Amino acid sequence: MKLVTFSSSGGGTPERIGAVVDAGVVDLTAEGLPADMVQLIALGEDGLRSARDALGDAPVIPIGDVRLHAPLRPPNNVMAVGRNYHDHAAEFSASGFDASEQQMIPQHPIIFTKARTSIIGPGDAIVAANDPLESTDYEGELAVVVGPGGRRIRQERAYEHVYGYTVLNDVTARDLQKRHVQFFIGKSVDTFCPMGPALVTRDEVPDIEARWLRTTVDGELRQEAPISALIFDIPTLIATLSEAMTLQPGDVIATGTPKGVGIGFDPPRYLARGNVVAVTIDGIGVLSNPVE
Repeated sequence: MKLVTFSSSGGGTPERIGAVVDAGVVDLTAEGLPADMVQLIALGEDGLRSARDALGDAPVIPIGDVRLHAPLRPPNNVMAVGRNYHDHAAEFSASGFDASEQQMIPQHPIIFTKARTSIIGPGDAIVAANDPLESTDYEGELAVVVGPGGRRIRQERAYEHVYGYTVLNDVTARDLQKRHVQFFIGKSVDTFCPMGPALVTRDEVPDIEARWLRTTVDGELRQEAPISALIFDIPTLIATLSEAMTLQPGDVIATGTPKGVGIGFDPPRYLARGNVVAVTIDGIGVLSNPVE
């Protein structure tokens, strides 16, 4: 199932959740389900069962009559993984922008977070002017959405804790990232976490590691890699995070970006006003955002 958070395209209506069908969107909130995606996730399989039941004879809203938002706002900061593709680890190391580097290929997952306030939805503008040092870069990524929470989750049971997937652009202010050594400020600039267009449930993409990620800027292909190329795979990331903390329903884990980011070019190719960045993952969707 492809779940979305939406409002009426004309504005003036509150956000609610829906399911994408061939002809448009079914308003699940109008069918008695929560208006907040995290609340739906917390209902687990019962919530999904109710959502599927609602699709039978519920009215369909034409896709042109809705505005999509970020599919969810997690209960905590977005958790993210650095240097999780071999080729990107090499290009990032060569760029000199990682002031915390200890080795090019990490021995353990590098975890940082992005502030919830940086989240925007599909079609919303990435405001490059919010980066005072004019070094705004893109990073297309697969994001994992946690379903049943837990602590000390074993790798072999990790997928039981995955609710689904979405597309995320880990937009980064590179000079802020380098200046402050730790990534948080450079990763948490307002509008620097586009997410969407949908939350696709795990059963829809059981072969997630066989899917490909692609990022374009103004139609030019910049990034292309299979999810299977992750250094630390999804079970490893879930096991690593939950070893020390309790994961909660609706937590978001951005799994890392492949080679082809702006700082990998000489000179760097940063985002500028007028650009359009699109991140595509097979079977999940296209996340497109203009730059202002």
